[in-house]
Amino acid sequence: MSKSIKFVAMLGFIGVVAACAREQEEVVVVEPVSTEPVFTGKFK
Repeated sequence: MSKSIKFVAMLGFIGVVAACAREQEEVVVVEPVSTEPVFTGKFK
């Protein structure tokens, strides 16, 4: 094969790999933030 065909094939392969790698989504889990009980000095 000629060098130009190899070069175009290589660029196409790199493009496909980059496109597939970019599709992965990051999942972020956010836990609810609760306040800790504050000692008031009184018994409830």
